[in-house]
Amino acid sequence: MSTPKPLTIATPGDREIVVTREFNAPRELVFDAFGKAELLKRWFNGPPGWTLAVCEVDFRVGGKFRFVWRGADGVEMGMGGLHKEIARPERVVRTEVFDQDWTGGETIGTAVFTERDGRTTLTQTVVYASRAARDAAAQSGMAEGMELGYQSLDAFLADQVAAGA
Repeated sequence: MSTPKPLTIATPGDREIVVTREFNAPRELVFDAFGKAELLKRWFNGPPGWTLAVCEVDFRVGGKFRFVWRGADGVEMGMGGLHKEIARPERVVRTEVFDQDWTGGETIGTAVFTERDGRTTLTQTVVYASRAARDAAAQSGMAEGMELGYQSLDAFLADQVAAGA
């Protein structure tokens, strides 16, 4: 299969960012990679030089999640939230807030997984508390960081597909 194209970002409204990315794997596998802690631990490491120090996921409606990434210098970046909707394997809606709250309060993230010919397109919509918060997130290097994470996910998914998962 061909290499997935880098993610694309759109800002269709005053407070939203829509991120779209394709993966060379069936959507059940991609969906699981986003919802199961044991799989997240294998690819969701953050920027180069960072590790996922805490990965707690109660993947059910009303269940909480918590992630903490740790840099080589000991600096930590944490975030958590609550799963509001889960429709396996097509949709997840959850709240998110970073410990440092650089996003200006809680966001609502919606992930939609669609499959065509064994490839999955992930469309993530994040709604911020304000336009200023959305603009700050868009200018933060978020796209580059997400793409690096998705490249790690690409490698994880390729291994899983090769193993027949």
